[in-house]
Amino acid sequence: MKHIIERAQIYQALKAGIKKTGVVLPGDVKRALHQAIEKETGPAGKVLRFIAENLESAERENMPMCQDTGMVVAFVEMGDKVEIKDAFIDDIIHDAIADAYEEGYFRKSVVEDPLNGRKNTGNNLPAVIHHELKKGSDLKISLMLKGFGSENCSRLAMFKPTAGRDEVIESIAKIVVEAGGSPCPPTILGIGIGGTMDYAAKLSKKALIRELDDSHPDPYYAQLEDDILKRVNELGIGGGGLGGDITTLAVKVEKFPTHIAGLPVAVTVNCWADRKTIVELKGKDN
Repeated sequence: MKHIIERAQIYQALKAGIKKTGVVLPGDVKRALHQAIEKETGPAGKVLRFIAENLESAERENMPMCQDTGMVVAFVEMGDKVEIKDAFIDDIIHDAIADAYEEGYFRKSVVEDPLNGRKNTGNNLPAVIHHELKKGSDLKISLMLKGFGSENCSRLAMFKPTAGRDEVIESIAKIVVEAGGSPCPPTILGIGIGGTMDYAAKLSKKALIRELDDSHPDPYYAQLEDDILKRVNELGIGGGGLGGDITTLAVKVEKFPTHIAGLPVAVTVNCWADRKTIVELKGKDN
């Protein structure tokens, strides 16, 4: 039996979620930011307070929290029993993005061709959409508005399988050092380990959807997240690159099996504006 989810239901939920996430920082990220303000003893403390004030102004005025309103990255998890009548899911997502960006006065930042002419599409489309088919009658769409000041600092490393835990941690610390103040720290790091080159990069994006104050279900990787966070905060880069104790608010790792001959490690660097929203809908019996 198929379970129906109406186009309008998906569209409205997505549009509302996108408009909100461009203006209001998710609660877990706000908590991490305010905890950083309390802990910061370096000169970057003032930067963190300015960020908090900016967030209050954005909410009060219902305006985007940053001029770079990002490129949308979507993860679609659709149950095998779900049916969307007379509509294609990617079209619904694109319609919601275009209308949310127009109604929310979000900057349109996507160009048609990455190299030839770079003409703006005028509607922030297309989005980068990843699909995963699952068992069940639910639809889950996780979205992030990914800014490119931080995206430009993201990196991928292809290690030999002999590389150890410490080497991976130091490679991530090196990426953070090279980025400096460019990604508007304090940052949030999404780490993808395993799979293939492309899949590790996908995992690193998906990691950024997680709640910042959760723990990885695998104790080994929960400890790895803590150790990476401690290491990068020892670098002293601080908010805005001005020096301080808090360079990164959180580190989130996603892992996947890989080939015996390799160890892909992808790092997606995100600024403090970890703009994410999750829409979950349940199909109705047909």
